[in-house]
Amino acid sequence: MASPQAKARKGKSDFKNRDSQEEIIERVRLPRGKETFGILDQRLGGSKMRVRCMDGKTRICRVPGRLKRKLWVREGDILLIEPWLLGGDDKGDVVYKYRSNQVAWLKKKGLLDELDTYEEF
Repeated sequence: MASPQAKARKGKSDFKNRDSQEEIIERVRLPRGKETFGILDQRLGGSKMRVRCMDGKTRICRVPGRLKRKLWVREGDILLIEPWLLGGDDKGDVVYKYRSNQVAWLKKKGLLDELDTYEEF
């Protein structure tokens, strides 16, 4: 019979092995309707930020209240932006933040081909 200490040690090694496995790619959220991809350029304070969108416009975007504590973003992150209907095309909401493995999948599928032209600046 294994002692409780041996079981505790086994649990720790299992935890380490679980971290070394590759991340599982789940379904990647794609733009629907008027949504577009964007790259975070600059944080402006509060929940506002300047985002360069793939449709060629730079928007002042915000993180909606329902996502404020869940969604943490940094400069250079790939985001899914939904432009405002009433505020004109210069404002929008951040709908989703893509993880690194999701960004790699989007690039492999060719959905972020325009991203290379934006990174040249």
